[in-house]
Amino acid sequence: MDLVMVFVLILTCLLLFSHWKQSSMRGKLPPGPTPLPIIGNIHQIDAKNVHQAFTNFSKIYGPVFTLYFGMKPAVVLYGYETIKEALIGHGEEFSGRGSVPIFDTVLKGLGNAFSNGDAWKETKHFSLLTLRKLGMGKRSIENQIQEEAQFLVEELKKTNGCAPCNVICSIIFQNRFEYEDQIFVTLIEKLNVNSKILSSRWVQLCNMFPVLIDYCPGTHNTFYKNLTSIQSFLLAKIKEHEESLDATNPRDFIDYFLIKGRQENRNQQSIYTRENLTATLIDLFVGGTDTLKSTMRFALLLLLKHPHVTAKVQEEIGRVVGRQRSPCLQDRKQMPYTDAVIHEVQRFIDIAPNNLPHEVTCDVKFRNYLIPKGTTILTSLSSVLHDSNEFPNPETFDPGHFLDAKGNFKKSDYFIPFSTGKRMCLGESLARMELFLFLTTILQNFKLKSLVPLKDVNDAPRVNGFVVLPPPLQLCFIPV
Repeated sequence: MDLVMVFVLILTCLLLFSHWKQSSMRGKLPPGPTPLPIIGNIHQIDAKNVHQAFTNFSKIYGPVFTLYFGMKPAVVLYGYETIKEALIGHGEEFSGRGSVPIFDTVLKGLGNAFSNGDAWKETKHFSLLTLRKLGMGKRSIENQIQEEAQFLVEELKKTNGCAPCNVICSIIFQNRFEYEDQIFVTLIEKLNVNSKILSSRWVQLCNMFPVLIDYCPGTHNTFYKNLTSIQSFLLAKIKEHEESLDATNPRDFIDYFLIKGRQENRNQQSIYTRENLTATLIDLFVGGTDTLKSTMRFALLLLLKHPHVTAKVQEEIGRVVGRQRSPCLQDRKQMPYTDAVIHEVQRFIDIAPNNLPHEVTCDVKFRNYLIPKGTTILTSLSSVLHDSNEFPNPETFDPGHFLDAKGNFKKSDYFIPFSTGKRMCLGESLARMELFLFLTTILQNFKLKSLVPLKDVNDAPRVNGFVVLPPPLQLCFIPV
């Protein structure tokens, strides 16, 4: 038997085994389209419009269905009621984090975002408690954001800064950068590049077939190089803190973590290790910078595209805040239109369409289906944020989605850009504070001017895969 025949025989056996494995698993899972051997259902999903594919499948199979990404099944939850029932009604069972190989290779299951079990619960508890001690959701952080917003205003008069990065930097290692600082510029560049890579089709393939990560060239290597560089920067900060630590006077997140680690230095199972601290800081740094920066860029793009909306926001700022002081969070209660605009920006852009993957922590009976322990769960946040029953004409940018007939701000349970349940974003309150204070401060001080005719301003996302990114944007900030 020659080598070609051996190869064909081995490949045939692998295909038959894959098909048998998928068929045996499908008997326990919700229905879904028949997968092909090896590749599963990926040929039926447009990477640039996953939401539409999920919508089409939900019409055929209902709000709970199974797709195969490669040889691995994932149960998709579609619609508000389904996601609420799973993530809140069965919160503990659906609280696992599904595997994301592109991150697992570096973070190794540590930190907040990609950890599981008791280690995740303790890290999350410590992080929330510490962020609150450091002022998250309190007046002290508000003052810090207001100060950073003023720095941003001065910088925008010259060039373009990135304030969200400085706010999270001040929390985790008590430090802000000048906008022209080369370290600062390099960090932002690496985050920007990694955001594009994460949303690429190649990385989606790497997550489905992790063997590609180890044996193939590709942009994932650039991603790792950048992430490792950020990791080294954070490690250097940790070492600086270790040398200057005063246990009686913690300065920031790193200090609180190191103090807790010294208290538990004899506990072999302790989560308070340098490796877990580094992974946790990466979660906070990337989450507290990248998604917020993209949201602000998208907000400016949408305000530029809709000058009538911008004019109404600026009128409200002038009436409530005026020109003599900086906007503060207390103003939000008197600024329903501005609040509605910020909510509509987040709803419309749908920055994390399918959330980070969840995983069931045990065998779960859900809506008469048996979902085996360890099964990946995808929650379609798009199906909630773009629900036409809750938000008429959901594909249209309309602040009226969050206003009642009298022009008062109207809350919606369907507003879940930060997800919901036990795995919802730790920094939601900080992000909401930053979005309001940064955007109102910018619009208090500047008019927005497009460098191209408004009809040519593109507000379609440049990449729609892992996360949504705004298209390139050039605009002028004209002082008022």
